[in-house]
Amino acid sequence: MNASSVPDKLAARDVAFHVVRDVFGPEGRTAQAAFDVRARKAGLDARDRAFAAELAYGSIKQRRLIDWQLQPYLGGRDKPLTPAIHDVVRLGVYQLRFMSGVDDHAAVSETVNLAWRHGHKGTAGLVNAVLRRMLADGPREMVETEFKSHDDYLGVAFSVPTWVAAQFGAAYDGRSEAALAGVNVAPRHAIRVNTLRTDVETVRAELRERGIDSEPSPFVAETLLVASGTVGDDEGGRWSVQGEAAAMPVDVLDPKPGESVLELCSGRGNKSAQIAARLGGEGSLVCVETDEKKVRAWRELMERSDVANAGIVIGDGRDAASEIRADAVLLDAPCSGIGVIGRHPEARWRKTPEDGSRLAVLQGELLRAAAERTAPGGRLVYSVCSSDRREGPGVIAAFLEESPAFSRAPIPARYEPFAIDGDIVVPPGIDGRDGFYIASLVRASA
Repeated sequence: MNASSVPDKLAARDVAFHVVRDVFGPEGRTAQAAFDVRARKAGLDARDRAFAAELAYGSIKQRRLIDWQLQPYLGGRDKPLTPAIHDVVRLGVYQLRFMSGVDDHAAVSETVNLAWRHGHKGTAGLVNAVLRRMLADGPREMVETEFKSHDDYLGVAFSVPTWVAAQFGAAYDGRSEAALAGVNVAPRHAIRVNTLRTDVETVRAELRERGIDSEPSPFVAETLLVASGTVGDDEGGRWSVQGEAAAMPVDVLDPKPGESVLELCSGRGNKSAQIAARLGGEGSLVCVETDEKKVRAWRELMERSDVANAGIVIGDGRDAASEIRADAVLLDAPCSGIGVIGRHPEARWRKTPEDGSRLAVLQGELLRAAAERTAPGGRLVYSVCSSDRREGPGVIAAFLEESPAFSRAPIPARYEPFAIDGDIVVPPGIDGRDGFYIASLVRASA
């Protein structure tokens, strides 16, 4: 593609620049929130919006690798670049090294224009010189022996903190590099069909009429994996956007019509609606959530989804609804969220290695509370969207050691590809999934 065939993208690049500054500047916004505001104000058409999103999100994710590639050109400067101009040149590098369909010379010239807009003649000249030298030199070769460790090498190669690379290695063994590569790719879009209102094949046919291909999940019966395009929540409540892995804990819990179900830390209600649909209007569902904003969203979703047999308690899951003894209990616990860093571009740069140990204390307390509310013979599913073993196997091992009434339940055969030491470990990034840890427990009937 030559420069003349590329539409004017200065506005799109300007949007991407402001999103990056919103994320790494004093505001500390999320990439999605910043992009929604900036793109709306700019009035971008669909094509430019997609360009701006790829440039903003991609450059945020690839920030460490971009900085490594820039080091030979900027590392020897006596005076560092201003944060704004440093981000401008990063955007230029992303276009040259990561984006397809962008003419190199157009990428350089438009990035230089961006440097003019947010700097001055001198900074524009510097950006021009750096990018043209990078073009002339070609891609910088990575040699593992030049890095402090294998994890440090992987951290730069896949643009994550070194400790995240190490954590993936401990959690996913031979699949860790595939997971690291996968979190730099957009996660696969999926929806959960509300079987209280419709069925999977009817929704699939409707999407097909819209030109959107989908296929059933091989794991979760009510989940459709969208092969092309994107789908928002259905205003009539027939389906909701929900990742395939996020729907797995309820599938493993397997709530049945007529049962009593308790969900701790129910959030905005996606898993609640999934449980209610599995109950089919029979039995009962009690949810517990401490965040009142999320409770409002929960109530709206239940109304939209035609759920009539669910109630919510506003309170801390460690002590709320203490009188309940349920046939099935779900605890999707607050966690570090390392398993979903592919879904949130800035997340990898805001997590810390200490998150797992800090949160494991809370998770253990919540799990003990969930166990107390599980009736004899009942089922308890614990899940976190984290790769940190302290939040997954560590919490479960400590719990089982002090709770002889509980033991691991058999894993459904379809989840065998994810089975590790009796639990379900879903690596992030592979086949477009988020990362989840799921433990299925059962309480003795006596």
